[in-house]
Amino acid sequence: MTYRVCLVCMGNICRSPMAEVVLRQKLADQGLAGRVSVESSGTGGWHEGDPMDERALRTLAENGYDGSAHRARQFRADDYDLVLVMDKENLRNLRRMAPEVEAELFDPQGEVPDPYYDGRFLPVLRQVEAAAEGVVKRIADEIG
Repeated sequence: MTYRVCLVCMGNICRSPMAEVVLRQKLADQGLAGRVSVESSGTGGWHEGDPMDERALRTLAENGYDGSAHRARQFRADDYDLVLVMDKENLRNLRRMAPEVEAELFDPQGEVPDPYYDGRFLPVLRQVEAAAEGVVKRIADEIG
């Protein structure tokens, strides 16, 4: 049985797809790729079907990640084992959209800021990489 993870932000073109790519790679590095499915989505649907923000894609590529396959989608309640949200505003939005879904912040140290307007993609990537280490450990502990 595959353990399913969904990472959520607002439009699914910056933070959550960056986190999806990073988490997928870190899980693969730990030999867990075949046992864990990682997806991302947004609480809003206005970017649905769009590729990742070009700045996010470039930041990932410059740091050894490939996000080219990403296409934005809006969150749909599904049978996820773990739903992690980038910030408190989107956590509130998600709880309104899908009150039956249990979700928490991706980074227990704090919110992942939205780089869309200020262009600070590299600090967001570094925060995502650090937080992903804890998520990988958590998943590894849960699936044995």
